[in-house]
Amino acid sequence: MIIIGLAAAPVVSASPADDAMSQLNAIMADDAKRQASYEAGHERIRFCGYCHGEDGNSKREYIPNLAAQHPLYLFNQFEKFRDGTREDYVMSKLAKTLSLEERINIAVYYSQQTAKPRTGSDPTKADAGAKLFAVRCAGCHGDKAQGFRDMPRLAGQPAEYLGIALKRFKEMDPTKHSTPMIGVAGVLSEVQIEALTSYLTRQ
Repeated sequence: MIIIGLAAAPVVSASPADDAMSQLNAIMADDAKRQASYEAGHERIRFCGYCHGEDGNSKREYIPNLAAQHPLYLFNQFEKFRDGTREDYVMSKLAKTLSLEERINIAVYYSQQTAKPRTGSDPTKADAGAKLFAVRCAGCHGDKAQGFRDMPRLAGQPAEYLGIALKRFKEMDPTKHSTPMIGVAGVLSEVQIEALTSYLTRQ
């Protein structure tokens, strides 16, 4: 009876993604492991720092900040670049050269950095953007745009990058992509996009 029971029982094995999530959760829950991962990530981000900054605050207005993003979100973006879900000339190649451990460590390192708000946006537009954000965006990204787990932090992102991202979502074919951002961005006018980016970049 024991043999039959074992043979009939389904074999459940964790996927590589599940294994990675388990490792990441274990690291973030343990101070010593998190510090070791942080230090290893710091050693590995030298190339990343040319664009995203050593402290995760972007050096270019069209490139996103990585500082203070949730490590799960950062890791998931690596996976999307690796499998082709997201495409970028640099990131798609880079993601495929990094080991699982390196991807985890980089995610941990940047998640522990402090995001810095940008300056120079129009205060009047920012006020309008704050109201729009509260209605359209806060439900997923948080009332302060801090993000949560696999929802990205938008606070402090470069306005140019945010504008590019929103316009890209507007142009996506909903029959080929399933992100809810298509519906959110699809109804935004150019003026509303400028207002949102002016607000978010100052946070």
